[in-house]
Amino acid sequence: MSPDDTIDVQLVPNQGWDARVHVCRCGPIVDSFVVVSARFVVLIDTLISPQTAQALLAIAQPHLVDGRQLLVVNTHVDWDHFWGNQLFAGPHASHPTPIFASQRSLARFNAPEATQRFLAEMRAERPGRYDDVLITQPTIFFDDRLLIDGGDLTLELFPTPGHQPDHVAVFMREIRTLLAGDAAEFPFPFPESAATLPLLRDSIARMAALDPTTVLYCHAPVTSGPALLRDNIAYFDTLEQRCRAALTRGVPAAPGADVDVEELIGYPFAAVVAEGGSALPDMYRAGHQAAIRMMLECVSGDHRD
Repeated sequence: MSPDDTIDVQLVPNQGWDARVHVCRCGPIVDSFVVVSARFVVLIDTLISPQTAQALLAIAQPHLVDGRQLLVVNTHVDWDHFWGNQLFAGPHASHPTPIFASQRSLARFNAPEATQRFLAEMRAERPGRYDDVLITQPTIFFDDRLLIDGGDLTLELFPTPGHQPDHVAVFMREIRTLLAGDAAEFPFPFPESAATLPLLRDSIARMAALDPTTVLYCHAPVTSGPALLRDNIAYFDTLEQRCRAALTRGVPAAPGADVDVEELIGYPFAAVVAEGGSALPDMYRAGHQAAIRMMLECVSGDHRD
């Protein structure tokens, strides 16, 4: 790996959340978490490569004392959340440990050619960074909810689909702390499709209904807090209102690829992110435009005879 393609993993200074929860930042790409309970040290996601997983483990290592065992959770099997799994499972694992994930993630490994094609594309895009990645499945699967009893903290893993079908979030009731993964995000999360958009909205609403006092995200500032859940709900509510109004005016439910859908429904990206929008990656504007098209498809049935 060349120096230009090295991604540092740094411990984010605690800004008021419970000291047993550690936020680990993998460059500008993604945050993951280390939760230290009386019985376990739990890694929430394994980042983008064995090298970044090793750096995450180094942050966790000082807490692996007093009989604590290491556990790993994959919130979902998108590349930036599980490409470090090979450190903990498989024939080359240097630190074998259980990796928990939703059983729904298994379906995503049933098309290995697509997975390997994406890995090849990423290697071509950033030579050196992903050369050592071996796609490695989780090892322990659950259907619905899973409780990890850490003694002083209970980690409740529960389904939050919509971004991906296998997505789970983590709630610790004792400290009212939610790890939302990618089910909520700044400025908005990404639905997988029009069909899963209602699922994503429901997932955000269920997370907000837990009334957490601390919420940490994989793609949002650590200062975002529970307010970002409400902001994400408001984003999709506004999007639905604008799309319904546009359909009433006769806007097509499936605009052509060359149509400016932001102008079409009167909801420009600048209105979504009043401040700091120019600093966001281009994928968020593209994501907003995709969400408009998904929402038009979702609500168009209400406008048919």
